[in-house]
Amino acid sequence: MTPILNMHDINVSEFLAVLDTCEGNVFLVTRDGDKLNLKSKLSQLLGLTQLIEGGKIANASIICENKDDERKLFRFNLFDEVG
Repeated sequence: MTPILNMHDINVSEFLAVLDTCEGNVFLVTRDGDKLNLKSKLSQLLGLTQLIEGGKIANASIICENKDDERKLFRFNLFDEVG
């Protein structure tokens, strides 16, 4: 799987709320190539703390196993809304 979304300047609390609605696995890919499953609260804590700058996610690549989740996160990234 290759990263499908490059997310920038994302509000962390809103992003986590969207992740909670995802049905499949969602992976965050770090600059070092590490893949963290964001469906796990522990992985969210570990992964996001490395990427947060000033209360927002500075830069992250996302991989989704579920196409509906991919569309949801794409809309959130592009329009800051879920739909």
